Amino acid sequence: MNLEDATFQQRLGEGLTLRLLVGEATVFSSRRHWLHPLFELEALQEVQPIPGLQEALLIDRVTGAAAAFLVASLGIRHLWTGTLSRRAIPILEAYGIAFQSVTIIDRIVCATEDEFASLRDLDAARAQLRIAQQRALARHLPAHEGLGS
Repeated sequence: MNLEDATFQQRLGEGLTLRLLVGEATVFSSRRHWLHPLFELEALQEVQPIPGLQEALLIDRVTGAAAAFLVASLGIRHLWTGTLSRRAIPILEAYGIAFQSVTIIDRIVCATEDEFASLRDLDAARAQLRIAQQRALARHLPAHEGLGS
């Protein structure tokens, strides 16, 4: 593990897949996989708005195209990710999200990544995200925590 990766892992936190910092305060974190942490953050934001969200730093283990749209939809402007899909970069740039990544890969091997590869419109992406979320909920068994990624 190189120094940059070690620094990222330390800042993310052991066992976490996502952390949201406002200043130095953690206001949200998750151990779940796939898009679940961002869907949970979105649901939280709807019932309990997070002050300073646009200035917050989102630390995400893996960021693909669908996650980039969710980050844009939430109004988050600062992202630090361990692994970033090249497919997410034009989305982040289009919506003014400053980003830093430990590793950049061509694509995430995931059907969701492929579904969002050609989308550029946030409204169309939101509609597609709702469909993906509903599919995941339909597959979700109550006894299980979440879907693997």
